[in-house]
Amino acid sequence: MAEPTSLDQIAERVERLLVRHEELQRTNQLLHQQVLSLQGERDSLKSRLNAARARIDALLDRLPPGAAQHPANRGDDAA
Repeated sequence: MAEPTSLDQIAERVERLLVRHEELQRTNQLLHQQVLSLQGERDSLKSRLNAARARIDALLDRLPPGAAQHPANRGDDAA
């Protein structure tokens, strides 16, 4: 078998580069989809957190004054 010429070597390298490029494009597309999914999950968790905070604030607003103080901090529990 004859020694590959410079042109053959270049063509082979270009083919390998094209295959690698396609692989990287597919990987990039999958990573992009994953980022979008994680952003959606993050936004959902932020929304749930804000809703929980709002519910806690509403409950705290319903407590009588001084009721939010923890019993252990009041000094009533003399053992």
